[in-house]
Amino acid sequence: MLLVSIPSPSKGVIPIGPLQLHAYGLCIALGVVAAVWLADRRWVARGGRKGDVGAVATWAVPAGVIGARMYHVATDWKSFRGQWHTALYIWKGGLGIWGGVALGTVVGLAVARRRGLPAIVLMDCAAPAIPLAQAIGRWGNWFNQELFGRPTTAAWGLEISPSKRPAGYENFATFHPTFLYESLWNLLIVATVILVGRQRSWRLKPGRLFALYVAMYTFARFFIERLRIDKASLVGGLRINEWVSAIVFVIAVAVLVTGTDRRADDTSTDDPRTDDHSADDQSTPDDQRVANPAQ
Repeated sequence: MLLVSIPSPSKGVIPIGPLQLHAYGLCIALGVVAAVWLADRRWVARGGRKGDVGAVATWAVPAGVIGARMYHVATDWKSFRGQWHTALYIWKGGLGIWGGVALGTVVGLAVARRRGLPAIVLMDCAAPAIPLAQAIGRWGNWFNQELFGRPTTAAWGLEISPSKRPAGYENFATFHPTFLYESLWNLLIVATVILVGRQRSWRLKPGRLFALYVAMYTFARFFIERLRIDKASLVGGLRINEWVSAIVFVIAVAVLVTGTDRRADDTSTDDPRTDDHSADDQSTPDDQRVANPAQ
């Protein structure tokens, strides 16, 4: 017998006086704010100028949202056939993380280059910040009652309203809360990336912390995709997101395999951090610091 279950919100909007605030958008916004905050702390700890991350995010975040929506529409175009204007209804959900990370990263690196900022160091600063944003943003799916998994009688089953259940699943009341699985895994990625960055007996080469984030995320995402029952385009019996997860995972692991340096016991060459002792390593190696921050 089901003893406990996770209830879903009755609606995806939060009334604030005469205004109707879409919870999905709020979760995305809160995730962005948290990510910029964490990345900025890590950047400053490496010698960068406060505010640089915010300046890059001003361009990278909108690009990421556009890329995420474009990816979703491109991989699920049948859902928009005959009503293409709904592709603009971003508040109803439908953001593909692959497109978001890809376009957001490209634009972010371009802006960093124009500002004279070291892109590799910036990527490592963002490595735990991006999954933090994802962990918070995923709760928007909970408000929208979307992207859940197969039916389950587990104690943590997610209650889904009859009107939100896919065809063929009308008689099932609770489903796997894949939004929660992914949110918790992303928080684990945040902690892992930060802890790995603190290692003093060995360390990853610059840029590899970002690859670590990508590898960990795609590993879990492949299996989470296996649980989902929402409509999706299939190739060879697998969802497109499963293929993307597997391919990107292999690439990220390949980058990591060649990205580890052993360090001598003497760490006297490390530059101690002068700011934010809780945000990053206890000491930051020279090649992971900002050599010439923009003035």
